[in-house]
Amino acid sequence: MSNKFKDLYKKSIENPEIFWQEASKDIFWFKEPTKILNKSNAPFYKWFEDGVTNTCYNALDIHIDQGNGKRTALIYDSPITGNKSKFTYEELKLKVSRFGGALKNQGVKKGDRVIIYMPMIPEAVIAMLACARIGAIHSVVFGGFASNELASRIDDSKAKILITASCGFEPGRTVEYKPLVDEAVKQATHKIDKMILFQRPNHEVKLNAPKEISWDEVVANAIEIDCVEMNSNDFAYILYTSGTTGTPKGIVRDIGGHIVALKWTMKNIYNINEGDIWWSASDIGWIVGHSYIVYAPLFKGCTTVLFEGKPVGTPDAGAFWKIISDYKVKSLFTAPTAFRAIKKEDPEGKFISKYDLSKFESLFLAGERADPDTIKWAENLLKVPVIDHWWQTETSWAISSNCTGIEMMKTKYGSACKAVPGYDVKIIKSDKTIAKPNEMGDIVVKLPLPPGTFPTLWNADKRYKENYMSNYEGYYQTYDAGHIDEDGYIWIMSRTDDIINVAGHRLSTGAIEEVLSEHQSVAECAVLGIADKLKGQLPIGLIVLKAGVEKDNETISRECIQMVRDKIGPVAAFKIAIVIKRLPKTRSGKILRGTIRKIADNVEYKMPPTIDDPLILDEIKDDLIKNNILKSV
Repeated sequence: MSNKFKDLYKKSIENPEIFWQEASKDIFWFKEPTKILNKSNAPFYKWFEDGVTNTCYNALDIHIDQGNGKRTALIYDSPITGNKSKFTYEELKLKVSRFGGALKNQGVKKGDRVIIYMPMIPEAVIAMLACARIGAIHSVVFGGFASNELASRIDDSKAKILITASCGFEPGRTVEYKPLVDEAVKQATHKIDKMILFQRPNHEVKLNAPKEISWDEVVANAIEIDCVEMNSNDFAYILYTSGTTGTPKGIVRDIGGHIVALKWTMKNIYNINEGDIWWSASDIGWIVGHSYIVYAPLFKGCTTVLFEGKPVGTPDAGAFWKIISDYKVKSLFTAPTAFRAIKKEDPEGKFISKYDLSKFESLFLAGERADPDTIKWAENLLKVPVIDHWWQTETSWAISSNCTGIEMMKTKYGSACKAVPGYDVKIIKSDKTIAKPNEMGDIVVKLPLPPGTFPTLWNADKRYKENYMSNYEGYYQTYDAGHIDEDGYIWIMSRTDDIINVAGHRLSTGAIEEVLSEHQSVAECAVLGIADKLKGQLPIGLIVLKAGVEKDNETISRECIQMVRDKIGPVAAFKIAIVIKRLPKTRSGKILRGTIRKIADNVEYKMPPTIDDPLILDEIKDDLIKNNILKSV
């Protein structure tokens, strides 16, 4: 094996300014930066401080300037509505620059905030890029989010305009946006100037002029406008972290570092070149959607797929394979949950054989820990590398990954591979010392963080410093726990609050989940620690079975308990494994372990704003009562 990755990584850690200055030459600047990194006010570091650029120019105009305007920029496919469309870079630029003009006509100027509350339709991408074009700061809120959550984001951002649609579509139901938006606007203490609403065909709603105006009307008399010159450290967007309580936490992204880092990742991490077809099956309301549906692929000059559908149910467990086949997708990036859902419905992968996947080269998973069984299942059926990598809303791009565009490394099942160039990752133990190889602890990143990460929180410098940069001096605390092995592979075992203490032994719920997921009947699972008077906490397992399993639940539970005992040992005190119909998740696919734990411990909990289906919590409560869990606490 060559030392290409090792040498590049070393350079990024030992000479970060030289490393990122070289990377910065790959983007368009109105004025190239000469000050690469300002460390004078730690932890508030500034990258490319005197550079001047524009996000939208780097996403669209630059490719047209280079003669690639006829290349397809965006493919939209909605199996729910049956609508499909394609936009070249020239066509997308025309729509974006017109909508930018429309926003300007409504009084939006550089630095103003714009809330975007939309489904997965091209107009959502157009709105984001139009904000970037005129220098407005967008804040995308997941379409269908509860009114009170939307109201809190309006208040925190002091948004001038709210852009929405008449509705969104889920399998089997329509989510009416207008009542949700009306209630949010009513609840918010800050009052927006205007609402722009895109009327979805056959789902039009009544608008109340003059405060509310349709998308078509606002665009009708707008003219195309050019990109505004922006300082590198101006903000591109605010993205509020999901599941926040009280004041929402607004992650901000500075413009210059965002473009440099994300464009660099497309080739170096994902091995994607100009003109390749790339698909990130996420939602624009989440960080994956921001970074890898909209921005990074367009910075790189790729074709990006916008999919309004689900891994199963739109119409079946072959939905992903159809998209890959229809558009000759080179690489897919999605959440492990999506693949567990497909595996549950189609454990033998029968749908895969119906489609031509000959152009498909790699699958990337992130968002939740990818259990080895799911990775092996996908590898065996797809015959391509399946790569689990790790990153966060705060970072906007991968902290650890197999960097396939630099040098393909061997897979270690259960590990998110090695730290990506730019990230100096360490494990710190509870006594604040650096852990040895394979010792468990808090995962931290040495400051300064690389470009494209979060330089602060929106209007909350103190909170940024206290929450993320104070527990371990000179380090960013990720709030993930795990270990690094002797080869430098990073093992993300759980969130910090998912480390459970069983009779003085610190155990990772992720390690127990890994064992449970190896059972041939288990589609997905969650392990959580419930309060116990004797041992402090006891682990319980919740198990969802694959479709068509004939073995009885009691036998499966018994086998799962034995597997944990065999592989982790009696120290885990693992004696409870319950078969349930489904797990409660956020709309982005993360299992709500903390909420389940509160239900099991019989303590008060707040309904998570991001929950996919609130009725599941009642089902979980019934299952816990049926199995005497609630009584035993």
